[in-house]
Amino acid sequence: MDTGKWAEIDLDTTDFAYTGGALKKAWKELHAGDLEPWPDESMLQDGWRAFHAGDFAAAVDAGLAAGGDGHVLANKASGIYADYLEEDDDARQAIYQAGIVRAEAATQAEPDNPNAHYFRAYHLGRYSQCISIAKALSQGLGGKIRTSLDRALELAPDHAEAHTAMGLYHAEIIAKVGKLMGSMTYGASADKAIEHFEEAIRLTDAPIAWIEYGNGLYLLHGDKKVDESNDAYAKAAAMKPIDAMQALDVRFASDSLT
Repeated sequence: MDTGKWAEIDLDTTDFAYTGGALKKAWKELHAGDLEPWPDESMLQDGWRAFHAGDFAAAVDAGLAAGGDGHVLANKASGIYADYLEEDDDARQAIYQAGIVRAEAATQAEPDNPNAHYFRAYHLGRYSQCISIAKALSQGLGGKIRTSLDRALELAPDHAEAHTAMGLYHAEIIAKVGKLMGSMTYGASADKAIEHFEEAIRLTDAPIAWIEYGNGLYLLHGDKKVDESNDAYAKAAAMKPIDAMQALDVRFASDSLT
């Protein structure tokens, strides 16, 4: 993956350097959402420092250089970069497709690694949003996302980001095909969507958990829940970020309210 032309983050990230032993000290809080274990390899430690400081290109390069052990770093860094900083639609889609390939290889090499399955679902989900949820469902991607999220949560029941993604899975399907077809064909449920969003918030209270909860409320209920949806965004916008990813989440929430 050529990261040489990737855009730099346009936020002040000096507070997110986590130099020396600071990264390990903050690791549990930084990774409360994905439960990624502390890496022993110094290359991966430096790559995660780059990620948390917003140098997503360097983080991806470190993940790729680490080989199989770096798939989580490469997939998370490339995903956040594509979500927030890549402006070209084709380039964004290609990043998600590369993430799918990496994650699928990881699920074969490490079938008991919850983040291998989670990031397969993550990149499949973002790719689905690129091509439209309806087209993704027609290609069978919904079932692949559900299978990966089910496996991730089976392996790591407290994986907050997987709970958020599962909530969004249920909400997007119901918004697209309706409650009856969503339930009968995909096992989707509005109640389950809310349960997963609320569990993610209970586990991490992170900006992205509130943002996607707000998105889910609007997908499920439209203008009937617009105030509650905006309240969720407002909670995210008011948070103090602990790394560059959260800073991007907070800015997105704030911008969405104005």
